[in-house]
Amino acid sequence: MNASYYTQLLGHALDATPLWSSNLRSPIEQPMTISIDNTSIFVPGGSTPQNGFRRTELIAQKDGNHTALNAIADVGTTVFHVSILEDLEKPLNMSHEYQIVWIEPNDGTHVFEIQLGSPFTIPTGTVPVSDARYLKVRNHALNLLFETPFTSNDWHNFAVQIDWTNLTLGVFYSTNGEPLKAVTGLVENSSASPGAAGQGDYHFGVLKLPLADPNETAAQQSDVVHFGIQEGATEALTYSGVFIEGITGGVSAGYGKTIAPIS
Repeated sequence: MNASYYTQLLGHALDATPLWSSNLRSPIEQPMTISIDNTSIFVPGGSTPQNGFRRTELIAQKDGNHTALNAIADVGTTVFHVSILEDLEKPLNMSHEYQIVWIEPNDGTHVFEIQLGSPFTIPTGTVPVSDARYLKVRNHALNLLFETPFTSNDWHNFAVQIDWTNLTLGVFYSTNGEPLKAVTGLVENSSASPGAAGQGDYHFGVLKLPLADPNETAAQQSDVVHFGIQEGATEALTYSGVFIEGITGGVSAGYGKTIAPIS
C-alpha cells in the first residue's frame, strides 16, 4: 500500500496540541493520524518481509533526504518534540508492545524511545501488564527515564533533549495546553555510540511487536522481527507538534516561551 493509505492529515477536524498555535482557529500545523493493519508489513530493501511486526512510521527528512538531516539534528545538543493523542476509534491492543517514537542509528538500536503496552516476553506472560497504558521514555540501554498514564482525550507533549557529544538525555513533558516542564534531570546515555555511528533517523508512528507463538520453535520465537502472533486489527495514534530544535536561546515550552535546558 502507498503511505497515504496509513496516514491522514486531519486539517481542522481535530485541534492540534495548543502549545504551538496561539489561535487554534488559525493553527500553524495540523495533526496527523498514523495507522497499522494486517497489511503493514515492511520489506526492507526487497529482502525478507518483517512478518513479526506491524508498522507504519514517518521519518524526518531534509529536502527529501533523511540522512542529510543527521548533520544538523544529531550534533551538539538538540531537542526532539512530539505530541501524542489516543485514537479512540482505532485503539491499540495493550497486550502488545508498541514503539511509537525513537531515533534509530544504522545498528538498529534506539538513542531513546517512547513505548506503550506490554513488553514482549518469551513465553508471553499475563497481559496486559499493570502499566501497559503508560507512556514510557527509555534511554539507549532501555532504562526507564519517565512514565505517565496515557489518558484518553489528552495531548501528551514530550520533548527529549539529547547531548550528542556527552551522551546524555533529559525529558520535558506536559498535557494539552500546559507548558512543557522538565520531568527528569540530566541522565547518562553512555551505551549509545558517539559520533556518526550514533546518529540516526527520527521515527514517529506505530510499530507493534508480536506475541510469542507457543507453536513456533524457540529460534522462531526469538526472531521477533519475522515471527509471532499478530491479530491484524486496524490501530492508530494521532501526532502533532513534531519538530527538532537546538538549545540556543533555550527550549521551546509553548506559546512562544522558552525554558532553560536540563543541566
